[in-house]
Amino acid sequence: MSLTGIAGSLVEAWAELRTHKTRVLLALIGVALSVASLTTVVALADMSREALAQGSEASSGRPATLTVGAYPMNGEMGDPAPLREAFGSVVERYAVEYASLNLLTSVPFQFPDGVVQAETTVVDADYGVMRRVNLTSGAWFTETDGQRLAPAVIVNEAFYARLGSPDLAVDPVVRISNGTPVDAVVTGVRRNLWPEEPPAAYMLSEAYDRVGAVAAPGMNGPPMLELWVPEDLAEPLTAAIISDLSAQFPALQIDAYRADYAAWGDPYGGMQLAVGGIAGLVLLLGAVGLLNISMVTVKYRVREIGIRRSFGATSGRIFFGVMLESVVATFVAGLVGVMAAIAVAKLPAVQRQVAFGISELPPFPVEAALLGLGAATAVGALAGLIPAVVAVRVKVIDAIRF
Repeated sequence: MSLTGIAGSLVEAWAELRTHKTRVLLALIGVALSVASLTTVVALADMSREALAQGSEASSGRPATLTVGAYPMNGEMGDPAPLREAFGSVVERYAVEYASLNLLTSVPFQFPDGVVQAETTVVDADYGVMRRVNLTSGAWFTETDGQRLAPAVIVNEAFYARLGSPDLAVDPVVRISNGTPVDAVVTGVRRNLWPEEPPAAYMLSEAYDRVGAVAAPGMNGPPMLELWVPEDLAEPLTAAIISDLSAQFPALQIDAYRADYAAWGDPYGGMQLAVGGIAGLVLLLGAVGLLNISMVTVKYRVREIGIRRSFGATSGRIFFGVMLESVVATFVAGLVGVMAAIAVAKLPAVQRQVAFGISELPPFPVEAALLGLGAATAVGALAGLIPAVVAVRVKVIDAIRF
């Protein structure tokens, strides 16, 4: 069929829809609701999956995150400085773009009610990106923060509340009560990881080394290195790092492994498939209703179709004209359904439920909108196929007798 013929069929389809709009409207409402349900469910499932993935990345890193550690085979750990220097050499040697030290320790902070050894994670600036640290106010560390005379610290909500919730805009100071007291500046506040989390803080490795804080006995863990690398390089890079560090530190047990949630596959993929299957069944019900209406409409149009055949309308023109009526109608209904789904997904109440506790709000997935429009068009084509075949078989003599 030529472009002129297709354009003519579309015009005829639209005209017929306007003529039979009362009959078709009820079926299209069902299709629009079905498409809205399909798109909304798929979109919210995708957004929820993204939110769950962000939560997992906050606790274990983005895919693929390698964690490198070293443990003494006999006796004490000793001076960690050579190991930390070797960690830096690993990052440079393998040109890793995102890497961070991860040292769990404690730092004595002076609160209004006394000195508290607060759990402190010593990191590098890349840690915030690698772990999606969720700040409720302030900003994450920058590379220049490591050179500040007054060390920058980022604290959790419990720490911030115990400090008196000062205004971050005026650079609130908290004292580190070490041998020589040092004033640090609170530059950000992160969300508590659980409701009763005690005061905790983050500090850059350069600032921690300069302050020389003394941890409480038993609170200094071994230094760890975290690397965010492409997933296809994770396995060979793991073996290479173990080999390099084992040669440099024969007295240490070198361990390197993937720590992110996707190390053993995507745990959230099955949920999305199940939700999509349920939504597909909902759409199928709308297609059955449209098919019934289309069959009834064709039976009422036997005379019209026969007259068109008598004036020379070809079987192909009749077929595409009837089928395109259904396709055009369901496309418009699908467009309305997708718009309704976007409106639902953007409701503040829905956003709060989907995005609770994460640092980045998942956007409405374009794939869900395209799926909704594609499904609506496919339903129109399938629902119009049988009536189109029936219309092609109408004979002129049948129209005269009708």
